[in-house]
Amino acid sequence: MLANARDNLRAACDQLNIHPDVYEELKWPRETLASTLLIRMDDGSRRAFKAWRCRYNDRRGPTKGGVRFHPNVSLDEIETLSFWMTFKCAVANLPFGGGKGGVCVDTKQLSPVELERLSRAYIEAFAPFIGPDRDIMAPDMYTNGIVIAWMSDEYSSITGQASPTAITGKPLAFGGTVGRVDATARGGYYTLRQLEKSLDLDPDNATVAIQGFGNVGYHCAKLLHADGYKIVGISDSSGGVYDPSGLDPLAVMQHKHETGSVQGAKGHGETRDISNAELLELECDVLVPAALERQVTAENCGRIKARVILEMANGPLSPEADRALTQAGHIIVPDILANAGGVTVSHLEWVQNRSGFYWDESRVRDHLKTTMETETQAVWTLHNEMEISMREAAYVHGLRRIAESVEARGTQAYFDGS
Repeated sequence: MLANARDNLRAACDQLNIHPDVYEELKWPRETLASTLLIRMDDGSRRAFKAWRCRYNDRRGPTKGGVRFHPNVSLDEIETLSFWMTFKCAVANLPFGGGKGGVCVDTKQLSPVELERLSRAYIEAFAPFIGPDRDIMAPDMYTNGIVIAWMSDEYSSITGQASPTAITGKPLAFGGTVGRVDATARGGYYTLRQLEKSLDLDPDNATVAIQGFGNVGYHCAKLLHADGYKIVGISDSSGGVYDPSGLDPLAVMQHKHETGSVQGAKGHGETRDISNAELLELECDVLVPAALERQVTAENCGRIKARVILEMANGPLSPEADRALTQAGHIIVPDILANAGGVTVSHLEWVQNRSGFYWDESRVRDHLKTTMETETQAVWTLHNEMEISMREAAYVHGLRRIAESVEARGTQAYFDGS
């Protein structure tokens, strides 16, 4: 994954004729720490879990990124995610670099007490690596509010003082910010709304399919549905539902709470259960992958019918699929732009923690809306002016800002006097 990510970096450098020093600095992470977390299980046994934290680049400020608990977490994934975070923060014009962390674990196999031990053990292992001015953590897959609260509490215990600025995405009672719960989804929603006229999308007639019905997928579906978009497909890890007459995201979520799955939920017409693979290939105007990486690949990209793909997950398209779909005329709104709403509001939480003054929800949302609309328009303009894909335009947009911070410290051209 990291090698493929570097291809995007190389292409952006070539587009801008960036000094080689910039590429040399960005092609590898600044530092990565690995650890083995030994946890006492409820039955008295001990179990080891591999864990990582990566600080990819901090030229624009302290690194920033989530920590995920997932059985497929690997070193390559963590370093790639931290690479994407570096560019995501630059695209959103935040004073952060990119970081990421993770533990290779299936949280569904842990009791609540075991999960707490694991969460606190992660902070114990990485406490010297993180901090409010060095590396700021946040939630990611399977690290919800209670997990983040345990982590924040453990960090404060280790440092001997209240340290709310070291971790964002906290519950409100721990110094979190209003508007953070739906921030990632709302950022993607603002991005799509900003592009509506350019993409010739009519909310009253456009259809949407959403893969992944966790926090991001649910809130994205709810926001688009409220504006008139017809949600025709929704899926979670166990499968999906399809109804060409439309689905109500609130009703589907209620069904999921009651049964544990979206399958079997009723829509406005003839609803039927489908697989995740089928959802990706539905006839619709907008496809929203909001689940895992590599969901659209060279194998299935030829069957994708959606004209617009809004990447709310990180890396849901493989490089091969991305190239093929772009060449076929699909518009792909890239992850480093579309899902930057979460880190944008995390930045606001960090600012509020540092000042001790907290904003109301309308101010948070207004700031998020302005940021997403401004950066979306900038990327769209580059896409048209340079005649490149939106993904390439987003990387060019972010790279310009990162390159300025690298070049400001001196490049070879400065030192050899040229």
